[in-house]
Amino acid sequence: MERINQIMEHPLYLYHLQKIEEVEQERIFCKHGIEHALDVARIMYIQILEQHLSYQKDIIYATALLHDIGRYEQYEKQIPHNDAGAGIAAGILKECGYNIEEIAGITEAIRWHRKKCDGEQDSLKEVLYQADKLSRNCFACKAQKECYWKTGKRNQVILY
Repeated sequence: MERINQIMEHPLYLYHLQKIEEVEQERIFCKHGIEHALDVARIMYIQILEQHLSYQKDIIYATALLHDIGRYEQYEKQIPHNDAGAGIAAGILKECGYNIEEIAGITEAIRWHRKKCDGEQDSLKEVLYQADKLSRNCFACKAQKECYWKTGKRNQVILY
């Protein structure tokens, strides 16, 4: 997991993580910091083990850690965070030793993590999509009444 530690220490990763934390400080809804990213990583890992998929652990963690890294760009420049995040992630991944194929797979998952990929249950982007949603504790959220998520999309039970 050496490459994961490189991501966690990368100046651009740390910069964006700090900026996200700053702009979300007063946010009443789910936040997008390191806690969320690690929750998503761990759920992805469990799902991949349960489904007997063959993704490497550092690919899973890199995908999860970087999937919301574009949030600050969304807040500041109104760029969809999945698109901004894919670009930011590509540079970080390259500097942390990921190869072209790995970068392409991870950034594709980041770019598409907001959309359900029917028929692609074993794809990294679908596993990320599911884990991202399952990581949310909607059943215990104090901002349920104000939440813009449709009721059917909310996580009302503990699965992982």
